[in-house]
Amino acid sequence: MDVRGIIVAMVTPFDENQKIDFQATKQLVNKLIADGVYGVFILGTNGEFHLLNNQEKVEFAKCVIDETRKRVPVYVGTGGNSTAEVIELSKQMEALGADALSVITPYFLVPSQEELICHYKAVAAAVKIPIVLYNIPKNTGINIAIETVAELAKVKNIIGIKDSSGNIDNIEGYINASKDQEFAVLSGSDSLILKALKVGAKGAIAATANLLTKNDVAIYENFINNKMEEAEAAQQKIEMLRSVLKLATVPSLLKKSLVLSNMPVGPCRLPVTEPKAEAIPKIKEMLKYYGL
Repeated sequence: MDVRGIIVAMVTPFDENQKIDFQATKQLVNKLIADGVYGVFILGTNGEFHLLNNQEKVEFAKCVIDETRKRVPVYVGTGGNSTAEVIELSKQMEALGADALSVITPYFLVPSQEELICHYKAVAAAVKIPIVLYNIPKNTGINIAIETVAELAKVKNIIGIKDSSGNIDNIEGYINASKDQEFAVLSGSDSLILKALKVGAKGAIAATANLLTKNDVAIYENFINNKMEEAEAAQQKIEMLRSVLKLATVPSLLKKSLVLSNMPVGPCRLPVTEPKAEAIPKIKEMLKYYGL
């Protein structure tokens, strides 16, 4: 599997009753593909995976996989705290036709690195499709060690890692540790897309690509075409959105921005609520800046 480019960390559309909005999901999938994404990554942090039950996850994944129609790969988040439950959900997603799985580290209780290795090897042994590790220590309380990545990169169907540590040294460490394997390191921090590419990352899994799809794709495509000035300009252009995203709980600001740009992804699931009224003018100002 060719893991590269800008893969969008897609939001999960909901209706006003907090149910999955399948029509809006199809609309968003088609827009993202039309705007050039290299893959669709669902049921991650910005996809509110922690607020959906397994039946909803399966139904949502089926909708995305069916609508995508193999035009780009679909990466499906199946991570959780119980190895047995992760395996069960991973098998269901494999049966649906997912191209790859994304498996976040267990959270709440912090496993040792040895326990992480056992967890990931058990999941990898239970399915045939590729697995991308997902490292987001700010949310989970654990950082996947460079030595752990070196060990897991040897597993045939563990093919990459999304690193959302925000630490370029961490990304570079993963790249160096896995250089002898067919293994893709992807930036999960949108501020580091270009820096990560420069040290050898294959691409990024980017939440900002929900809204700034063409801009984010331009970072990667200008980089691979050695147009560094244009790549730098596209990277810097993200910052206006990133500054606004800090005004509310993830991913409420991003979803509100999409709604106000005529993409009806709806609200977040409770307990995450709508952004406060004073944030709305700032969102509109940001959208005007981008011509949205």
